[in-house]
Amino acid sequence: MADTSASLLDQLRDHPDDALWKRFVELYSPLIRHWLGRHTLASSDADDVVQEVLTVVVRRLPEFYRQPRTGAFRAWLRTVTANCLRDFWRSQRVRPRATVASDFQAVLEQLADSASGLSRQWDEEHDQFVTHKLLDTIRPEFHERTWRAFHGVAVDGRSPDDVAKELGVTVNAVFIAKSRVLGRLRSEAKGLIDDT
Repeated sequence: MADTSASLLDQLRDHPDDALWKRFVELYSPLIRHWLGRHTLASSDADDVVQEVLTVVVRRLPEFYRQPRTGAFRAWLRTVTANCLRDFWRSQRVRPRATVASDFQAVLEQLADSASGLSRQWDEEHDQFVTHKLLDTIRPEFHERTWRAFHGVAVDGRSPDDVAKELGVTVNAVFIAKSRVLGRLRSEAKGLIDDT
């Protein structure tokens, strides 16, 4: 199993290459597009704003240094997205569809306010989305039995005893499988989901 010694963000900042950027774009484009379409933009305009958000991230990531607090990157990405959205609306001189609030300015203000319900929703959905994408990414690194043991206890919430019996392994093997997958997930998620 390959190990990642530095987070994706650190790698992109320190030694960016096309493969890392492709991985980042594949990870974040669907999330940003989903948010823009669901809360503010028609799908035809969302692609333009997603492209602008990613352009800003590429240009400004070397200046971004994780702070010793949970969620620094996702908060920064939320701010970049809100600013790009604001710029898009100004350049288009159109009033976008805003389903969360009657006024798109209210949507922007909520995205800018880390204590707002919309920002908390962004954070929660960000973490869930990134976790699922990263699990999909690391799954091929594990044997099927290891993955099923992890998934049974960590995702499905089943008892280690039941999972062990189903797989024909010891309970200790189930705990080891869970630990290995979670350790790998933490390595991949460092800086993306939390900064610890």
